[in-house]
Amino acid sequence: MIPVHRLPMRAPLLFLLLLAAAGARAAVSVRDDAGNYVTLARPARRVVSMSPHATELLFAAGGGAQVLGAMNFSDYPEAAKRLPLIGSDQQIDIERLLAPRPDLQVVWQSGNTARQLEQLHGLGIPMFYSEPRRLDDVADSLMRLGRLLGSEAVAGAAAADFRRKIAALTATYAARAPVRVFYQVWDKPLYTLNGRHIVSDALRVCGARKVFAALEPTAPSVGVEAVLRENPEMILGGDCHAAADAGINLWRPYKSLLAVQRGNLAEVDGDALSRPTPRMAAALRIA
Repeated sequence: MIPVHRLPMRAPLLFLLLLAAAGARAAVSVRDDAGNYVTLARPARRVVSMSPHATELLFAAGGGAQVLGAMNFSDYPEAAKRLPLIGSDQQIDIERLLAPRPDLQVVWQSGNTARQLEQLHGLGIPMFYSEPRRLDDVADSLMRLGRLLGSEAVAGAAAADFRRKIAALTATYAARAPVRVFYQVWDKPLYTLNGRHIVSDALRVCGARKVFAALEPTAPSVGVEAVLRENPEMILGGDCHAAADAGINLWRPYKSLLAVQRGNLAEVDGDALSRPTPRMAAALRIA
């Protein structure tokens, strides 16, 4: 062993440079969907999710073990159901949110209220705004979250798999004539999703053109008469309706509707189709 007093004078400087380089490599930075740069000194280890779709993305990106709290309705994958509840779409429990000492919070830009976002921003915990609007944004979100979580390999594989499935669906339906579709989220009140929602991009992959795409807001209410005037060739309904409600069956008495005449009333997994997550690929195959 070389005695310490015989080490060259440049050794301590070299050691400090190596430490600095290691620290630089540990830091991670990505741009979120609000256009903000999120920079962490090291990959996140204690994450809270402020929406169901964010929870799914975090698990799919390989960070399930790092998610220590989630909002209500975070029910996929199965392990997400066992996460501590840190709030609802109505109110956040700040004490529960802070309990795991999170180093990253993933928020939903249009789903969390302005008051909630202000609360969360005031905590001083790094925030990643998640708002995928197109199918490719799902894959891109997986990659960025994987970087923040230090799980790039898992996230990259998930993103590539999702892109392959969407490409296959696109190729399958590319030569088919477009079909005019009414997408029914709920029947009481009756409302749909407009063209800016990711569901519209997803249905385009299958050759569908959504009626009411030009309406505002993102989830506009519509009347039965308006649907009859549009006379869609197909009606897709989410399965999120009360047992006593009719769902898509409310249209069966309207024999003049093309969708009814052609037997094109279909119920789909509303969460899988409308949440911007990898599950959309499987939901589209069914739709």
